[in-house]
Amino acid sequence: MAGLLYRLGRSSARHPWRVIAVWLVALLVAAGAYVGLGGTLVSTVSIPGTATDRLTQRLQEELPDTSGGTGTVVFSTEDGEAFDDAQREGVAAALADAAEVDGVEAAVDPFATEAQREEQAQELAAGAEQVEQGRAELAAGQAQLDASRTQLDTGQAQLDAARTQLDASAAQGVPEPALAAGRAQLDAQQAQLDAGRAQLEAGQAELDAGREALESQEPQLEAGRTLLDLATELRQVSEDGSAALATVVFEDPQFDVTPETKDAVIAAVQDAAPEGVEVAFSNELASGVPVLGGASEAVGVAVAVVVLLVMLGSVVAAGLPLLNALIGVGVAALGTLAFSSVVEMSSVTPVLGLMLGLAVGIDYSLFLLNRHRQQLRRGMSVIESVGLATGTSGNAVVFAGSTVLIALLALNVTGVPFLGLMGTAAAASVAVAVLLAVTLTPALLGLAGTRVLPRRQRTTTGGEHHVAVRPMSTPRAVLSLLLGAAVLLVAALPAASMRLGLPDGSQEATDTTQYRAYMTTAEEFGEGANGPLLVVADLPAGVSEDELPVVQAEVGTAVADLDDVRAVAPIGANEDRTVLAFQVLPEGGPNDVSTEELVQTVRALTLDEPEAEFSVAGVASANIDVSEKLSDALPGYLALVVGLSLVILVMVFRSILVPVVATLGFVLSLLATFGAVTAVFQWGWLGNLFGVHDPGPVISFLPTIVIGILFGLAMDYQLFLTSGVREAYAHGATARQSVAEGVRAGRAVVTAAAIIMVSVFAGFVFSHIAVIRPMGFALAFGVLVDAFVVRMTIVPAVLHLAGEKAWWLPRWLDRLLPDVDVEGAKLERDHPVSAGEPETTRAG
Repeated sequence: MAGLLYRLGRSSARHPWRVIAVWLVALLVAAGAYVGLGGTLVSTVSIPGTATDRLTQRLQEELPDTSGGTGTVVFSTEDGEAFDDAQREGVAAALADAAEVDGVEAAVDPFATEAQREEQAQELAAGAEQVEQGRAELAAGQAQLDASRTQLDTGQAQLDAARTQLDASAAQGVPEPALAAGRAQLDAQQAQLDAGRAQLEAGQAELDAGREALESQEPQLEAGRTLLDLATELRQVSEDGSAALATVVFEDPQFDVTPETKDAVIAAVQDAAPEGVEVAFSNELASGVPVLGGASEAVGVAVAVVVLLVMLGSVVAAGLPLLNALIGVGVAALGTLAFSSVVEMSSVTPVLGLMLGLAVGIDYSLFLLNRHRQQLRRGMSVIESVGLATGTSGNAVVFAGSTVLIALLALNVTGVPFLGLMGTAAAASVAVAVLLAVTLTPALLGLAGTRVLPRRQRTTTGGEHHVAVRPMSTPRAVLSLLLGAAVLLVAALPAASMRLGLPDGSQEATDTTQYRAYMTTAEEFGEGANGPLLVVADLPAGVSEDELPVVQAEVGTAVADLDDVRAVAPIGANEDRTVLAFQVLPEGGPNDVSTEELVQTVRALTLDEPEAEFSVAGVASANIDVSEKLSDALPGYLALVVGLSLVILVMVFRSILVPVVATLGFVLSLLATFGAVTAVFQWGWLGNLFGVHDPGPVISFLPTIVIGILFGLAMDYQLFLTSGVREAYAHGATARQSVAEGVRAGRAVVTAAAIIMVSVFAGFVFSHIAVIRPMGFALAFGVLVDAFVVRMTIVPAVLHLAGEKAWWLPRWLDRLLPDVDVEGAKLERDHPVSAGEPETTRAG
């Protein structure tokens, strides 16, 4: 590999314009592909196969009216007073315009919803009054019937007595005609009594039917009152009338709604918003595609430029790595975006590639440039120096870049599609940076000639001489080891309480519409209004249409009785009434621990009467599922990366101890990074300094991404530092002397490279993109502690204390391992430093 890179470097330096032309064509092709093939980026994060995703798929078939995505528009009066009639009409008109947008199912007028609620309450009150009135009328009718029945019974008794008396008269010899006349009169009276009794029974039957009808209405009315009470806190207009929540319902599921549809809704509402009314949009509507190139990112690049100027002392030399990185970022970012029409790509994906591509692009070019400058100062000709730098430092760059590539591509084994795609896109950026480092960097170095050196050094050759370096003392090594480990362990302590989640509106910048929407909703309607849950009850037996309100009340009451439930409202049922859907308002916000526990509690809930099982969907539920999935994938991915680290380092350094120390150091720096992120973004420590105004859980995919990137970068610095130690040891220096010489040789360039990388990443800490800020902080902090505490403090201390044992390797393993020669020692022996080679390119 070193020989191939040597020839590639020389060829690039000899024919620089050909190489430059190839990369410019690549940049134009990538730009053309993006313009012609680029699609839409998504601002949401989803994972197929989660409980929320499965329920969403079901609802599209069972309850299509409830499966569409939603967003919230928050209206509030500027003066804090209740909406007047004109403002209410203006809000209704604005929402009517939003409802006309393609892809929108409905835009619900909050004032109309509240009016319907009041009307329903009045209807229930009127129905209850009618029931009471009917009950009173039935009681009066029953009393009349009972009185009539008493009169009939009295008449019947009198008639029976008269008939008995008539029968006694017959025994006393009363003539038969008189008896017949008496009997006829009594029979007539009996007929009257029988007719009255029949009329009485008919009246009783009518009363019984009325009572039965009344009793059948009472459960319905009671269920209606119960449902209304359960939904009391599920308000659309605040109690003081100064704020209103309008729900926009989309035709497609939440994760399929396009940014164009959301933007059209926002534009429609803003254009028609009434005077005196402020409008804000929730995260589901306004979290669009990030726009890069803000002031904070520019500051990070500016710091990198300053570091390059200070270190290199030449404008040409300082500009070369930066130009290299910018071209690489352009090719990689545009090329990645060209695939956005083929795959569902998160808006964070190209940002991550930009962050990483910019950082490693500068560093990899810097490593070659530094080696080339050293060789020029020793008297080597430009072309030969470029080739040798490419074959030695370029070889290390290729190997280091390969470790980053493998770690990032390994994100695909997590089983999380969007994470795998992010890793692949970032890996593409690193691959482009490596290719640029071994082709474009040599070409630019060939063009620059000796101008990469400060002016005073261009006429001086052979000026660098080997200076003996004293090894560190053993007490100093022990102190360095203990202090370094202590610093990392203390920083790692907060990681024990790290919670994972996805950002909500409270984590957005305070001047954004999402933040205003979130805070207004929380203040006027409660935290839970920012993340309502969609709860679905499955009833295998089903219910009749008449029983539906009663069953909804029973099921809704069971859910409302759970802890941390503020309100419950039915929102639909399927045709067979075997699936009932409810909107549930939790007490806590979408990222609160109580909400997470509530989701798990509802999913575990079962009812016996009626028989029912429950499932949950919604944005808050989806965030919980994504976080759990990523948490489950994290240990396996970390084990894969740690194992990979050990294998790679054993091959490179042909040692057991060095890989173990390097890997343990990586784990320590990783835990320290997680601790720092937790302390700042979850606990709010130093929040004012880093712009954390509302602490929340750590971004769910941040730990996995950081593991992959930080592993690769840690191995970069391990290779560039420890390979110098290994080289000195192989050239005959004692074990402890080689540590001192290797660290001295690589300290300056690694320090500069680390500062540049930290600066680039830190530039994203103050980004306006909520997802990017903690990621930039984590990578900046991780590189900082790994480079300065682990690689340049702990590892040299351990190698010093271990002495010769640091390079022990079992013979059987030594025979099995390939000789990778990362530092290009064989190539360097074949091409010793020499001056006077004829130049084919113009030198400065």
